[in-house]
Amino acid sequence: MSTDTERQNGTMKIIQGVAVMAVLAGSIALQAQTPAPAENTPTADEIVAKHIEAIGGKAAIGQVKSMTIESSTSVMGNDAPTVTTVSDGVGYKNETDFNGTKIVQCYNDKGGWMVNPMAGAADPTPMPEDQYNQGKGQIYIGGPLYDYAAKGSKIELIGKEGPSYKIKLTSKEGTETTFLIDSTSYMITTVLAKGKMQDQDVDITSKFSDYRKTDVGYMVPYAIDIDLGQFQLSIAVKKVELNKTIDPAVFEMPKPAEAPKPAI
Repeated sequence: MSTDTERQNGTMKIIQGVAVMAVLAGSIALQAQTPAPAENTPTADEIVAKHIEAIGGKAAIGQVKSMTIESSTSVMGNDAPTVTTVSDGVGYKNETDFNGTKIVQCYNDKGGWMVNPMAGAADPTPMPEDQYNQGKGQIYIGGPLYDYAAKGSKIELIGKEGPSYKIKLTSKEGTETTFLIDSTSYMITTVLAKGKMQDQDVDITSKFSDYRKTDVGYMVPYAIDIDLGQFQLSIAVKKVELNKTIDPAVFEMPKPAEAPKPAI
């Protein structure tokens, strides 16, 4: 295999491995103990409530039934156009086009699937359960902290890092995610996570910035920088459309294409 081909394959595995993450619902396991919060520190629920208000409040979030996001993913000197489709509570689909090869990761309320021709998986393949549990929170508008209790999750304030509060969210499946929320703006600035790439454990640090208000007042980060240790990538959002009609069928795993019948 040529050096260019190896580089492209490596790039695609990185994009596939972090497209979900993007982010907002990875698995996290912090190794260091964090000091207990001071008595005058607000509670986890108070911090999350202020965060929800900062991104638009329940009224604005409730108006968003779907989002279509066009962005560009830059990794290892390559730019790959990406389209992300979210239908609230129904599904999440991320499609990245790398030099004509489409990489797909998709979640719905029952399971997940993916397509990665660069890794030899040209047909849709069911997603492993642990990977599905790590990313399925992306099917909800507002992020995993929004209405967390109704989703069966729990939150805990585990301390403060610089100007940010550290909130740990544990899903009903036991997946843990830690969010750093700025104590002034109450926007999420960083998500710390552990995930897997090519069957190896990796530490993932995702930073969010350049929040912009949509027409209904819901705030969306337009810049996401992801650090996986050996690799870094940046996602730049180009366009956000709200409440487009989305057929739920787009989140269902298509059947593999049938092999052509031999000529008689």
